[in-house]
Amino acid sequence: MLAAGLIAAWLIGPSPPARAEFTEAEANLRRYVTVPLQVDLTTLNDAEKKMLPLLADAARAMDAIFWRQSVGDPEALFAVPWDATMRELLSIHYGPWDRMENHRPLLPGIAPKPDGARFYPPHLTREALEESAKEQPELKDPYVLVRTQGEGKLVGVPYHVAFAGFHTLAADRLRQAAALATDETQAKYLNARAEALLTDRYRASDIAWMTMKENRLDIIIGPIETYEDGLMGVKAAHEALILIRDDKAARRLDRQNQRLPIYQTRLPVPDPYRAEKPGAESDLGVYDAVMMTGDAAATRPIALNLPNDEQVQLEKGSRRLQLRNAMQAKFDKILLPMAKVLLEPEHLPQVTFGALFANTLFHEIAHGLGVKKQVNGSGETVNDALREDAWMMEEGKADALALWLGDLDAELAHDESGNEDGEAVSAETRCVTEFASLFRSIRFGPASAHARANLIRFNFLSEQGAFTRSDEGRYRVDTGRMRAASRELAGLILKLQGDGNLQGVRILEKHYGTLSASLIADLQRVEAAAIPIDVVFKSAL
Repeated sequence: MLAAGLIAAWLIGPSPPARAEFTEAEANLRRYVTVPLQVDLTTLNDAEKKMLPLLADAARAMDAIFWRQSVGDPEALFAVPWDATMRELLSIHYGPWDRMENHRPLLPGIAPKPDGARFYPPHLTREALEESAKEQPELKDPYVLVRTQGEGKLVGVPYHVAFAGFHTLAADRLRQAAALATDETQAKYLNARAEALLTDRYRASDIAWMTMKENRLDIIIGPIETYEDGLMGVKAAHEALILIRDDKAARRLDRQNQRLPIYQTRLPVPDPYRAEKPGAESDLGVYDAVMMTGDAAATRPIALNLPNDEQVQLEKGSRRLQLRNAMQAKFDKILLPMAKVLLEPEHLPQVTFGALFANTLFHEIAHGLGVKKQVNGSGETVNDALREDAWMMEEGKADALALWLGDLDAELAHDESGNEDGEAVSAETRCVTEFASLFRSIRFGPASAHARANLIRFNFLSEQGAFTRSDEGRYRVDTGRMRAASRELAGLILKLQGDGNLQGVRILEKHYGTLSASLIADLQRVEAAAIPIDVVFKSAL
């Protein structure tokens, strides 16, 4: 599409707003803090250091694609004479819509963002797509763009065709990096991922990634998460993360990895909802992020659970990656300052990075537990049944299970849960830190699956008496009630997933997914304290 056409799609008016109207943009920009990714590159060997610029080129190609999936050609967007503040804000949000405010236009005169971003024609409805997909099932493929042809007929364009130039460049760089790799399984993965980018067939490369065990340098790359697709929740967005693994820290997590089958059999649900077995090759790792691009740069994760392919998870399991430097930055810049505003003073010593690390670890473990297919024997997956709400429920499950898993792990170890330094973290500390984390996630807004899930959890905990709020807006946590309520909510969500109960999910969100006046007031106090809503990471490359 020509630049002028794209500009017309973004702007309702004939030109950008006047300079005086950028005040809100400047306030929005102040909600973010830029933090360099702290990572020691000297731990890499010579071959790995030579691989880095090749992997960075491939990662930047994913960024270029994500722009086109989210908003369109970024060159056309930046051809508009925005001022410096607005240009920086556009870069943070990957477009002219606020990702923390349900994609609200950043300025007057900007058209609403289509629910399906640029994965679909802008005015396509779910019903129209479902109808066409009866005869063209490829329209719902995660790696196919939907476009119109002729008299409005829907057609599918495979990613490797639509983004051929970027995919080819990235595949070339991955193959060059594979030629330098000293680890055979790493070379196999990089070559397999390169092939996947050229064919849109990713399962073999996911399996190769799960088989790779000895590498310190890693890259997660390609179309992976589906959060950007607000219409159907199925189209995968492009991203890349270049990571360095801390083998010493990862070895300390071996006990949790070995207990995955026990965790599954002890889930707080009836037998059918825990009948699946976690993949035998699941593992846990501690990483420092070197670079994030595309969807990862837009969402800025502190941990990952991959691959998302449910069949690979059943056969091989999944890998839980703790992004330590990203997590530390968010703890220092957001979580601890926010706790000082919202919690009773006696709770503050119980808000620790060790507890955040432990809770996040168990959150990621929880993603690999429960069921991937409905328990009714239909063979339909949970994701298919819960459609665009699938990821909200998956995040809700992991959040609710995290405290329960920490308690179970401590019981199995006859000790408290450990953080990344092997130090004990008490159940009370985990509870208080997790409670403070609720507010951080809720601030992400209703466009975020994480925020929606945590708002449900906050109101469920409130109903169960897990905390009290003073007239001054200070919270005190009843850790015993919070742990019990979390267990109950986890069981409820696991059943909704196993039953594929979309109606039940929507009833749950309707009942618990509302911001109360007091919660709104508390979030406004956090804003008034100038606490960032999120961290923008500056690449180490």
